This record gives sequence, structure tokens and C-alpha cells, in this order.
Amino acid sequence: MDMLNPHCGVDRDSRGVVRLTICDAGSLNILSSAVTDGVREGFHQLAGDRDIRVLILAGQSEKSMIGGADIKEMARLDQKSAELFISRLRDLCEAVRKFPAPVIARLPGWCLGGGLEVAAACDFRIAAHDARFGMPEVRVGIPSVIHAALLPRLIGWGRARWLVMTAETIDAPVAFAWGLVDVLAKPGALDDAVEDTVQSLLACGPEALRIQKELLRQWEELPLTESVNLSVGMFGQSFLTGEPQRLMQGFLDRKR
Repeated sequence: MDMLNPHCGVDRDSRGVVRLTICDAGSLNILSSAVTDGVREGFHQLAGDRDIRVLILAGQSEKSMIGGADIKEMARLDQKSAELFISRLRDLCEAVRKFPAPVIARLPGWCLGGGLEVAAACDFRIAAHDARFGMPEVRVGIPSVIHAALLPRLIGWGRARWLVMTAETIDAPVAFAWGLVDVLAKPGALDDAVEDTVQSLLACGPEALRIQKELLRQWEELPLTESVNLSVGMFGQSFLTGEPQRLMQGFLDRKR
């Protein structure tokens, strides 16, 4: 594993698949300010690498990808420092959400609070059979903020309200039924489930996937008519990459 900084390790294979591992963050992979900055810097450093086709976000331990934000650090905050702390986490989530290639969250164990916000910013969430999810912030006197705003879009207002207002945890089968996670791995097969999704993504045109991700991100923000009209131009732009000509001709050749 190559270390981009003390909290961000990277493994890369010949297919263009990168595994970014959050390092030196305790057994539950807790986001202190230093860890948050390190992981965000890693995403920014990798974002310009067009050879990356898929990025897998993982924790160093099997207890969690990210267990949550650092309560020891937050307990010492005042209004100004609290806004700086949460802005750091917002910027990490945005770096994940705006990463040009698809991002897969690998989710063993606990995924709580800030960890669930980072997971929500990923394109795909693949969970171990015994993973657990929750937004416990209100139990320690703070609201769930920043990319918790993605939750109603993912699971609907009622279920998002349940998570952020009751602070109850849900297990992996419930999270899958709600649509919070996309794939529920069989026992002992989390990496196999991640690899299945990786292979699905590698079967697609890499430039087309980057364009599709950008479109999806804009569809989240734009009214319907603008979303439809925007996509016309991006459809045309995709032909500048050469991928449609090459992949469509390959499809036609296989049909003969």
C-alpha cells in the first residue's frame, strides 16, 4: 500500500481499480480533523488521474469503514470551532461526491453519523451481512447535518426522519430493504460482493461512466426540464471521446 499521507493509503491494480484505505484512525476508523483532512487530500490528489476507473473506499479495520466523527474532539468545540470542524467533514463528503470516477463504499461493521454521511456521498454502498447503521447525533446534543441531507433522496423523508430523530440503529437487512445500501453481502463475502460491482462497472465505458456520474449529480439539483435539456448536450459530448463509436461497433460486430 502506498501512503499518500499518514491517514490515506492507496492500492491500485492493473485494471484501474483503486482501493483508498483510511489509516491510523483507531479501531473504528473515527474521523478526527486530522483524519478528515488526510482523506480529503487523498481524494483531491487522485481526482485528476484519468486512469482510475473505480475507487473503493475502505477502513483499515473490519470494524467499520468510518465509525463516525470524533466525539472527544467535538466535546471541546464552541460555536466557531464547531463550524470549522463540520466544514471539514462537508468538504470530505463533497470530494467523495464529486470524484470523477465511481466510488464504492465498503461497509463492514458500524457506519454511524459522519461515517454514514460519507457513505451517502459514495455512488454505491455494499454492506456486510452484520453491518449496522445509524445517525446518533441528537443523543449527544447535536443535529445531523451536511450530507445527511442526501438521506431523504436515498430512502425517503419518513425513513430519513426516523434515523436522524430517533437515533436508533438499523441492521444491514433493514438498510438494504430501505435502499440505504445497494448490495447486502453474504457472510464472509464482502470483498466478493464489492468485486462483483467492480466488474459491472469495468464492463462499461469509463468516459461514459464519468459523464453519467456528472449528470446524476446535476439531476439531484436541477428541475426536470433543465435536467432533460442538459443531458442532450452531454449525450453529444460523449461522441467526442470515441467510446460510442468503438463500443457500438464492437456490439454490432458481435451480432454478425
